[in-house]
Amino acid sequence: MTTTLIIAGASVAIAFMLCATGLWAWRGWLNFRKLDLASRQGGIAAEEDVGVRIELAAVRERLKKLEAIASGVEL
Repeated sequence: MTTTLIIAGASVAIAFMLCATGLWAWRGWLNFRKLDLASRQGGIAAEEDVGVRIELAAVRERLKKLEAIASGVEL
């Protein structure tokens, strides 16, 4: 009898902890999506966009140089 009550109580406690963790994760995900949507609505400033493109071009150039070095081609 007492073993059954202990198992039942532990099962209820585990179920509660799983539900609480799931709810916490769900709220975190909703906050993440809310921030994501807010940043999309506000739009990225044109200056930031240009800066990102320049940085991406620099990374691509460095990657090409590294690939050339790896293949043994002299630039």
